[in-house]
Amino acid sequence: MRTRVLLGLALLASFGSSACGAGGSSARDESQPSSTSTPPRSKGCDDVPNASDLKKLLQAAPAQNGDAGGLNHGKFMWAAVVNRNGELCALAVSTDDGAATWPGSRGIAIAKASTANAFSSDTSALSTARLYTLSLPGHSLWSIANGNPLNAECLAPATDLKTGIGKVCGGTIAFGGGLALYKGQTRVGGLGVSGDTSCTDHEIAKRMRQGGGLTPPASVPSDDIVYRSADPASLFAQPLCPNTFRDGKKVGDEGFIEGDNPSPSAAAPPAR
Repeated sequence: MRTRVLLGLALLASFGSSACGAGGSSARDESQPSSTSTPPRSKGCDDVPNASDLKKLLQAAPAQNGDAGGLNHGKFMWAAVVNRNGELCALAVSTDDGAATWPGSRGIAIAKASTANAFSSDTSALSTARLYTLSLPGHSLWSIANGNPLNAECLAPATDLKTGIGKVCGGTIAFGGGLALYKGQTRVGGLGVSGDTSCTDHEIAKRMRQGGGLTPPASVPSDDIVYRSADPASLFAQPLCPNTFRDGKKVGDEGFIEGDNPSPSAAAPPAR
């Protein structure tokens, strides 16, 4: 009897030692990086322009590559950048008086940056301009603008360049001015520009992205704007804007489409 008890105690001690050893080994393994863990794809806001650099890019863009067209040639603009995770990193306005631009463009620039980042990937860049047609009634992304509403905590007066920084502001915009930003093959964030026609907003954003060295790699399909009256047929084509320029060349002007009511100046003269 005593022999069986001693044998049982020895077996329990052996099992306990083995279990503790296994537990200790498991704890040590958990403290080490997993060989299958995903490495960081970006450095957050360090990978996108800061407020000072963003303003320089915004102010320089209208003079690059010819006329930007639009209502004010891209000279009264807001810009915003978000990082890969969608957090607002910086805001800039091209004028000394922020209220000299459209105050509503502050929130739109943030939403454009958020949209371009949110719907692009490392292998596919989707500009907000290319969402236009798909977001119309009868198309596959109708009502997309209702998703990811702009966080009200990110709204502020036109003179405020700080409110919203560090927050995921969201917002979804389906017209030109938002572009994804890249470093090599990695999407590191999004840029949003607002303050003119949507066509000029896209043109200014394109120049800023180029100037900042944040264009997509050659392996990523183009996300440039496509016009119905100037380009081959495309699912992404949109109408022209007033005084539309692309890459410094006049493309045309927005016109009436079937079903529109013509303006008084375009109406036929009254019968005499």
